[in-house]
Amino acid sequence: MHSSIRVFLLTLLRGTSDSGQLPPGSRPALKDKKSIQPFATAHPPQMVSTLDMVVVIPTYNGAQRLPEVLDALAQQGDVSALQWAVWVVDNNSTDDTAAVVRQYQQQRGDALSLEYHQELRQGAGFARQYAIATASATWIAFLDDDNIPDAGWLQAAWQFIQAHPGVGAVSSRIRGDFEAVLPPGFEQIMPYLAITERGNQPLRYNPRSRLVPPSAGLVVNRDIWQRSVPDHCILNGRKPGSMLTGEDTEALCHILVAGWPIWYVPTMTLQHKIPAQRLERSYLIPFFRGIGLSRYVTRTVGMAPFIKPFWVLAYGLSDSAKIICHLLKWGRAVHKNLIAACMMELFISSLRSPLYLWRHGYLTASDTPQRQN
Repeated sequence: MHSSIRVFLLTLLRGTSDSGQLPPGSRPALKDKKSIQPFATAHPPQMVSTLDMVVVIPTYNGAQRLPEVLDALAQQGDVSALQWAVWVVDNNSTDDTAAVVRQYQQQRGDALSLEYHQELRQGAGFARQYAIATASATWIAFLDDDNIPDAGWLQAAWQFIQAHPGVGAVSSRIRGDFEAVLPPGFEQIMPYLAITERGNQPLRYNPRSRLVPPSAGLVVNRDIWQRSVPDHCILNGRKPGSMLTGEDTEALCHILVAGWPIWYVPTMTLQHKIPAQRLERSYLIPFFRGIGLSRYVTRTVGMAPFIKPFWVLAYGLSDSAKIICHLLKWGRAVHKNLIAACMMELFISSLRSPLYLWRHGYLTASDTPQRQN
């Protein structure tokens, strides 16, 4: 404990960030810790499966978007060695999503093994959990209904998995397909919109880092997910009207701190279609507010309870410093410039995160922070 506090004090002097090292006192949050081995000797747990992979597309009112995604999957390159299927998981859609899937099954059933499923609990996190719990496959791939995989996407994922025994998940290179002209400086906030460009070489996400990929274009070992991710994730099941986000980040942080490797694979390329309204202030400011308000959870996954208050204080001081520096840089223009306004909303909401989640009933007594700067 004394060692943890000493490292904590050093961190206060150096500052903190979400992409820094895993806080001392952290530990894997596992359902069955004995079944998980350190990465150096890790091999995926064996399971009986009828399929190698199921590609899962959670969707809400995606009738207009789904056909393009399904067409891209039907045109995947040589995957003859892979036994796979596609699931559309309908998350309470009120449009013609079900009819679109039925029509595709009738017209293109020879090109794609396609199933329609429903998840009545609202939220993409629940749709993903449904697939993890019910799909009889070793690997689960996730695509959003606005993700268009390149023709070699599935083949690249399968080749990398086969060449890297023990991998927990592999993530895609995600390029933005923007409907509108981007405002100046937009590249600063692009990663928050699930745009992932990390170069041309495979990279392993640092197991002592809080940086994880988005769930879009992710392929995960189903058994590792089940052993590492709690049945109840705090950020799943957002209350009506809430802009909280990060349920996929929370789940992946559990896998990362459990010691399972997560890789960025640049040959797994897809296009993320982003409509014009997602580039407008009315969407972006609440979106960044939601990211910030969820950060207490994603920052403290797997952390020992006794150390959480110290790190709440450390992150609070760091967020406060970021707010002050941002104000000094932008002055009165901080709310006029869209990019500056988004980052300010992120910093302020990150500072508010612990108390916001507690007051709105997301945290149990053991998760509740004692105080925040």
